[in-house]
Amino acid sequence: MLYSLTMVTKNWYSDWFDSKYYHVLYKNRGQTDAEFFIRNLITFLNPDENSHILDLGCGKGRHSKFLFDNGLKVTGLDLSENSINCAKIHETERLHFSVHDMRNVYQRDQFNFVFNLFTSFGYFNSQIQNQQVMNAVDVQLKQDGILVLDYLNAQKVRNTLVPNEIITHDGIKFNITRHISNGNVFKRIKFEVNKKTYSFEERVELLEINDFKTYLNATTLRLIHTFGGYELKEFQPEKSDRLILIAKKEK
Repeated sequence: MLYSLTMVTKNWYSDWFDSKYYHVLYKNRGQTDAEFFIRNLITFLNPDENSHILDLGCGKGRHSKFLFDNGLKVTGLDLSENSINCAKIHETERLHFSVHDMRNVYQRDQFNFVFNLFTSFGYFNSQIQNQQVMNAVDVQLKQDGILVLDYLNAQKVRNTLVPNEIITHDGIKFNITRHISNGNVFKRIKFEVNKKTYSFEERVELLEINDFKTYLNATTLRLIHTFGGYELKEFQPEKSDRLILIAKKEK
């Protein structure tokens, strides 16, 4: 669905993530970096071939597909029907995709690992809904299951925000503006196609490690490791590119 410049949508993530232009803008997201991260996670976590991984917020399934290629059983879930339709091309007996809202429970006590990657959290601007996501993860993990949550480093985002940028893909010039307000980073994406002007918004909460600890402490999940990048090195608030949390489901 396309929206004109003057229209505002309540749930920006539902419309933008399901737009074909979302995939045009982000067509060159680093597959090499994604595979590097997954390889490091597999080495660190050492899942066996019977492990079942839930890729929560899987998009078109690039992480899911690479996990599957490494011998693991994977279920990918995403709210975007268009993304899931693309991902389903790769389905096999051990690789499955479904449209699903991460705030709701998909299957109870079914997964050894839940991966929530590439800042697929903090969209709802609501502590209650963030907690719903964490509660659902808790319920879906088996005992001793592991959550891997890959998020932006809020402090570095504040320090290095680029307010204006132009990116051109497939002949479309995306004019991007960014600002921070009320604990959120906002990105406005404006562009023109066939003389029609469109505008979408992204909004992500600038959540800190203590915010995640609060959400985790309301569940049976306990933080066991914190990393600052895809190489899985120590998290440094001023320098790290990412905030990567690994939590374990305990009694």
